[in-house]
Amino acid sequence: MYLCRIFYKTMKYSYEYTIRYQDVDDTKHLRWVALEEYLLEVAGTVADELGFGIAVLHPRELTWILTHMSVQMYYMPIPQDKIVIETWIEQNAHMLSTRDYRIYLKQSDERVLIGCCKSVWAVLDMEKREIANIFDDPIFTDCIDGEVLPMARLGRMIALTEAPSIPYTIRYSDLDYNRHCNSCKYLQALLDAYLPSALSGWQLSAVSSQLPDLNSREAWRLDIHYAREVRAGEQTQIAWLDEGNIIRYQMLNQEGLTSCSATLTRITAS
Repeated sequence: MYLCRIFYKTMKYSYEYTIRYQDVDDTKHLRWVALEEYLLEVAGTVADELGFGIAVLHPRELTWILTHMSVQMYYMPIPQDKIVIETWIEQNAHMLSTRDYRIYLKQSDERVLIGCCKSVWAVLDMEKREIANIFDDPIFTDCIDGEVLPMARLGRMIALTEAPSIPYTIRYSDLDYNRHCNSCKYLQALLDAYLPSALSGWQLSAVSSQLPDLNSREAWRLDIHYAREVRAGEQTQIAWLDEGNIIRYQMLNQEGLTSCSATLTRITAS
């Protein structure tokens, strides 16, 4: 993964990646987990540049956590594709920060829109293990771009009470510097528990510089909601329900409470 900063005069930031072979799956398309890693890396890099990244927050016993993420992809890149991830802060309000993204495929001198993402972040007090409100600081108001990404809101997550499930123990390799399961590792565990055949075999629409209305194109949408942290050694339970064009996931912590829930939705052309 090669990250290259592209400068603009707005409060939007763009970074370029070259898709590596180790980041694709057996269909030779970028894995969802790798895509989430790219998006989170971009968010962290921008936060560092703006002066409120992990290096600044950690000495104060604070850290960023991801609470929601919705990603809609019309094409999933293959090795050696070059993509540009554009990001900006939509708002910092009510103890939450909304960061949006557009994902482009770089073809010669053109950029073709292949995906978009809306994410919601909070700041965690690492000692109290609760959300902290620090957005009154001017540093968080001077960086807001304000553009609202026209993406449908996160759908309602339902409890999977009678769905098939498997146990999953949080391991050393799942942990991050915040002493809990890394955001991307939740998604990896869910997809490892159940991967729909349509997702692994379906080829996303061919890319063209002459794109029709994106709402008329086939796509996959991932919605993931992080409700409670899970930590090393914790025994969780992962359930799933395949409803055809929508696959639902739920991870329960060892107390039986939802730690993470997600949906993968296949969007058909209208």
